Amino acid sequence: MKLNYKVLGEGSPVVILHGLFGMLDNWITFGRALSANYKVFLVDQRNHGNSPHSEAHSYTLMAEDLLAFCEEHQLQKITLIGHSMGAKTAMRFALDNPERVANLIVIDMGVQQYTGGHETIFRALRTLDLESVTSRKEAEFALTELIPEPGVRQFLLKNLHRTEDNTYEWKFNLEALYQHYAETLSGITASEPYYGKVTCIRGGNSGYVQDADWDAFTAIFPNAQLFTVPDAGHWVHADQPEALLTLVEKIIA
Repeated sequence: MKLNYKVLGEGSPVVILHGLFGMLDNWITFGRALSANYKVFLVDQRNHGNSPHSEAHSYTLMAEDLLAFCEEHQLQKITLIGHSMGAKTAMRFALDNPERVANLIVIDMGVQQYTGGHETIFRALRTLDLESVTSRKEAEFALTELIPEPGVRQFLLKNLHRTEDNTYEWKFNLEALYQHYAETLSGITASEPYYGKVTCIRGGNSGYVQDADWDAFTAIFPNAQLFTVPDAGHWVHADQPEALLTLVEKIIA
């Protein structure tokens, strides 16, 4: 699958993968800052942003998409940064293609299977009648009951796209993501460990990577280091962008 992307700057290659319901634009500010010293590739994963839609959705497929992307752009020894779902894609890619990765940076995601957390969001999005929506403000109002957090609504509504016939549609493939949500929650497994350089960065206010999860993480990534960004939740790059940038630059320097 040929992925949509944006490239910024020059230098050693850095590839950034967004999370569930996200797109490359979520990382544009961070990418611009990092591009002062590196060539940064911001990528829309399949079924997200402006990349193609498919009925199939799995970490194996997304890792294969990324491999094709690297081959197309002749990328070797990349710094691979993934957040949330994108972090699991990054982990899968590094395990399957260790020779292509110089640095693996996992942002607020463990290797374990997760129990859920997006069910209400799926319900809100799937019950929203886009055929009757006439404005973004109207769509936001309709989502308010099930999604009361303004920041979450705004994050999702970045994906609302007005079509040529003046109706609205989601940029992400909502039904494919819903049908394969269990796959998105699945854990990362490995036939043998990955011995490359790995850094896991978690938000201090996030519960996605607990201390109790670390043994499972290092069983697959024995050389991994763990850093915590204070006063940040799951969206570390949005909550503490400068702290995250400083840490990432130190890791890949």
